[in-house]
Amino acid sequence: MPKTRDQKSDIIQILKDRMQKAKSFVFADYQGLTVAMADELRKKMRESNVDYMVAKKTLISKAVQEAGYEVDTKSLPGMLSVAFGMEDEIAPARALGEIAKTTPVKLVAGVFEGEFADQAKVTALSLLPGKKELLGQVVGTIYAPVSAFVRALNAIREAKEPTASV
Repeated sequence: MPKTRDQKSDIIQILKDRMQKAKSFVFADYQGLTVAMADELRKKMRESNVDYMVAKKTLISKAVQEAGYEVDTKSLPGMLSVAFGMEDEIAPARALGEIAKTTPVKLVAGVFEGEFADQAKVTALSLLPGKKELLGQVVGTIYAPVSAFVRALNAIREAKEPTASV
């Protein structure tokens, strides 16, 4: 059953609000997904704290324009869905990238920090580790020289201590 004008305007408003509140959003081509794959996709999105919405291209296009972005969504290939990253900027790209490994979902484009990102950039961003993993790597890198210094001091101390005979 076709949607009424009121339903369409509600969808546009929801999309527009999410685009304005999100730190980033990514467009994906979901053509060829089975129901089971779609359920898995939505589950992965919830786990990643990413909002996910499927709508017609014309509605997405109007919402993008009303939100103030200059993105030609009509030229993007396939049937579009949108993933919104409310907390982590890379989360939508990463979650869709993981799903794309096992399903026919394809990353198409995105908007990060208000700037349009093409398919190549979105794909590259999807391969980055998460914010927590990056912070862990930074802490590990900072901690490594201190740890090595402590091990060296400990080795010097053990070398200077007389060995106890049993």
